Amino acid sequence: MAKMSDFNGKWALITGASAGIGVALARELARNGAKLILTARRKERLEALAAELSGKGTEVRIVLADLTDPGAPQAIYDATEGAGLPVEILINNAGLGQYGDFAVTDPVQEMSQVTVNCSAVVRLTRLFVPPMVERRRGWIMVLSSVASFQPLPYLSTYAATKVFDRFFALGLAEELAPFGINVSALCPGPTESEFFEVAGTAKFPGSARMTSHKRQPAEEVARIGLQGLVDGKRTVIPYFAGKMITLVSRVLPVAAITKIVAFQARRG
Repeated sequence: MAKMSDFNGKWALITGASAGIGVALARELARNGAKLILTARRKERLEALAAELSGKGTEVRIVLADLTDPGAPQAIYDATEGAGLPVEILINNAGLGQYGDFAVTDPVQEMSQVTVNCSAVVRLTRLFVPPMVERRRGWIMVLSSVASFQPLPYLSTYAATKVFDRFFALGLAEELAPFGINVSALCPGPTESEFFEVAGTAKFPGSARMTSHKRQPAEEVARIGLQGLVDGKRTVIPYFAGKMITLVSRVLPVAAITKIVAFQARRG
């Protein structure tokens, strides 16, 4: 039976490792003996997390990178696998969101969501998969969202990128299974993180109105997500309400769901 102790002694690369689910994933992997490569834009936060985990005996490397830069995936690869560190666990966690009327939102941020949530995921995965295939072993997690199961007006680009992430992971899982590589799409819902503030969702009832104690702890999301990955689950929805959302999305017409979501958003 698969256990998270299977990660022991293996190098794990985590993007977006400076906050939220990324930090929780790093801590959970460290608890299970993985060696860590942490990458994000914020040096101080990465250094603080590295110091914390190193102090507990985990081997940690830091790679500063901004995934809005098209050259970042190659730079990350060159500093890790390309430098002799065999990355056997790839965690595509980094992501961006933006709430608002599409006609007036920041166009740069709209495109940055596509770059970070989609393009960077494909580029990084394409770089690290061939060595995994050669070794005939590996684990890949792609952070999707329950937002990938229905359109989200006023978060239109974000939800669309998460559909991409989920389908990318599902297709890749089938392709790579013969090589002993597990691929999972982790689909969390409202989680204790900076996402809501950074995305500007202060007026979105479905997320920002939830108080912090109603958001799922990032540590719980990380634990369930990694257990699902090692178990070979291709889609991991870490909370009960999220599973209900996916069920409803299969029963109600998409147009009806979209209207309901838009109505709630405008009420904000």
